[in-house]
Amino acid sequence: MIAVLQFQLWIGDDSVRSLNLLEDQVAEQKSINMSLEDRNKKLEIEIVDLKTGVEAIEERARSELGMIEQGETFFLIVE
Repeated sequence: MIAVLQFQLWIGDDSVRSLNLLEDQVAEQKSINMSLEDRNKKLEIEIVDLKTGVEAIEERARSELGMIEQGETFFLIVE
């Protein structure tokens, strides 16, 4: 009987080994969640900036769409 209980404790489905594996998975998931929370905070700040500020919209238009203001001269430097 004691051998069966020891087997269940160390090797069975609900064993100490299974507990350690689950704790490792929880730690890994917490790390992933932290990085995703940081990304979400950055995106939230960018959204607020885009909703309230004209400078952010202008910067996006210049960098992503290649737009220039009227009267500006565009120079493309090729290496």
